[in-house]
Amino acid sequence: MKKKKQSKFNRMLDMPMEISSNKPKLTIIGFEELLIENYKGILEYEEFFIRINTYVGIININGFELELDEMTTDDLIIRGKIDSIDFEKSEE
Repeated sequence: MKKKKQSKFNRMLDMPMEISSNKPKLTIIGFEELLIENYKGILEYEEFFIRINTYVGIININGFELELDEMTTDDLIIRGKIDSIDFEKSEE
């Protein structure tokens, strides 16, 4: 698999890779909040299980009382009691 390089323009501006690419960025706050940036869509949504499609694969969130708290076209916040997060990498 080829590693995508940043463009010369983005390197000059010192842009972080996650801003200039479609790679998802996950920010976890404790065990109660998860911010996912650069996602494509929601595949499955239950109170105990959420599947998120990204440009590089699927993110599975397991827990209790999970809810989609805030959502934009680029990022979303999941709140609840998060037990585990796992990834299904897509074949390229």
